[in-house]
Formats: sequence, C-alpha cells, structure tokens
Amino acid sequence: MTPAAEPPLPFFVYGTLRPGERYYRRFLQGRTVSERPALLSGAVLYDGPGYPYAIAGDGTITGTLIEVAPADHPELLAALDELEEYVGPGHPRNLYDRLVREALVSGRPVRAWTYLAAPRLARELIAGGTPIPGGDWLTRPARPVPPVPRTP
Repeated sequence: MTPAAEPPLPFFVYGTLRPGERYYRRFLQGRTVSERPALLSGAVLYDGPGYPYAIAGDGTITGTLIEVAPADHPELLAALDELEEYVGPGHPRNLYDRLVREALVSGRPVRAWTYLAAPRLARELIAGGTPIPGGDWLTRPARPVPPVPRTP
C-alpha cells in the first residue's frame, strides 16, 4: 500500500518525534491538529544511539498521540517512513515496522500508526539492549559522560 492509500490515522510517537524533541521540530511542528499524552501497552522501550527503539513486549510506553491535517497526512507518512527506515510491510531492510496499534488517550483506545523495531533488530535488543525504566524516553536516566582526559 502506498502512503497515499494508507488510512489517515494519528501517530503514536515516543522518542525524538515527541513535542520539543529534534525530529518533532523538523517534521511535525506547525503541522499538527492535536497532540495528546498517550500510552502504548504491550511494548517495551529500549535505549538507542540518540533515539529509542520500541518492541512488542510486556510493558507500557509513554508518548504522544499526534494528529495531522488529512491533506498533510500522505506527505508526512512518506517522510516518517523514510526517517524510520521503513520500506514496506515485512521488508527485510526495515529498521522499524510501521504498525497500527491502540494507544490509550485519557483511558480510551485510539487506533494509531506507530513504529516498532523490525524483527531482526528486536531480537538484538532482547539479547543485549538496554530497556528504558518506566518506558518514557523523556525521563530516561542520563547516560554517563566519559571523563575528559587532563593534559599536564
């Protein structure tokens, strides 16, 4: 299905696409119709190289439900697919899979697009990744900063 033919569902975002984060400013700022706090059950958040990964699992992720104007939806969907390295359903080159999941907004389920780590990456994360305690990218523990070598 091409992005133009995809249903104009809202997006559940949990990392750098959340309001105030770097990719929100680049892709979403000024294009949203609504932004509401949301939760995604049945998923676990893992730390990544400057952005998080979500995989299916026994947890809950904190994020934001983003709705965009229907006229902007196809273009934005294509741009986010490229950002998330999503080629198509089940494609072996996918970094993330774009899936329809139910996010909870004020306790009510809302169908939304979200990006979860593709199976190969999900297996790697389960084997050796670092889960983010509490499932919230914005409140994750700070990574230790390596000491700066002193010169005599």
